[in-house]
Amino acid sequence: MTSSRTPDPADVQASDEPQGTVDALVQLSFLVQGVLTRIASENDLSLIQVRLLGILRDRTPGMLDLARHLGLDKSSITGLVGRAEKRGLVERLPSPHDGRAVLVSLTPPGRQLTARCTTEIGQQIAALTAPLTTAERTQIRTVTTKLLHAEPTDSDAG
Repeated sequence: MTSSRTPDPADVQASDEPQGTVDALVQLSFLVQGVLTRIASENDLSLIQVRLLGILRDRTPGMLDLARHLGLDKSSITGLVGRAEKRGLVERLPSPHDGRAVLVSLTPPGRQLTARCTTEIGQQIAALTAPLTTAERTQIRTVTTKLLHAEPTDSDAG
């Protein structure tokens, strides 16, 4: 489906066909996943742990919300949070609204690690986007935000 080489921007721009869009997005996802995987490894984290820390950076969700965000089942999210808790990165807190529910929050060491990873990710993504103009970076933000907030279609569910 995709080649291992990065497509020439002129080739991608000239291709309006759906496969050109697919290839460009897949290649971009590989590039970003590579950054995230590298930073995870350098900080003795798994990719899913980096995602967990990223979610907890600005919120204190319940376990069910975390499972939904990460696409995990209940036992998987319980294990993920448990491992992060053993490392001192997160803590479970009782929900003030539901006595049976548990919220997950970063600890001070977890917040420090999250800040470091966020900085490293920002630096590496900035390096990747350095060849782009300010207008092109704005376009990427606009299009990405639109895609992320788009309602799924019937073909997305299948």
